[in-house]
Amino acid sequence: MVQWIILGLIVILVIYVMSAYNRLVTFRQRVKNAWSQIDVQLRRRYDLIPNLVNTVKGYMTHERETFEAVTEARTRAMAGGGSLADQANAENALSGALKTLFAVAENYPQLKADSNFRQLQEELSSTESKIAFSRQFYNDTVQRYNTYTEMFPSNLIANAMGFTPVDYFNLDAEPAARGPVNVDFK
Repeated sequence: MVQWIILGLIVILVIYVMSAYNRLVTFRQRVKNAWSQIDVQLRRRYDLIPNLVNTVKGYMTHERETFEAVTEARTRAMAGGGSLADQANAENALSGALKTLFAVAENYPQLKADSNFRQLQEELSSTESKIAFSRQFYNDTVQRYNTYTEMFPSNLIANAMGFTPVDYFNLDAEPAARGPVNVDFK
């Protein structure tokens, strides 16, 4: 009788370990998927920037520093970094360079009237919103994964199987505090 109880407990323990491990794998895959969604939107933004710069160059002949800053920031952001913090810093620099470009563009009324420029503005604005949404989805997914890896008893399995906490993708501040990239010249 005692043997059956011990065997039953072992079976329950094995089932729990398998279930917890599978859940950890599922969470880890969701985190990877969420990051890939951010990456898609960041690449879309990177692809829009050269078209934007080329459109603006025709009107802004004396703003070489601004173009160079945007190009350099885009290159750094595309190269990424070793960590999410490095990537966030590169994205912050790119957002700042774009804000400067749009601020300078306000001095050129013909540019603001250009239909190609307005279309690029709208696409960039849409992309910025998608990046913000993807970032929130990623951080929510990371929060669920990290919570599960830290909760008892799943933390025992997570530690034993090499599941480590994942960093959040945080920018300097929330968009309202850091100021969104303003692309509305209507």
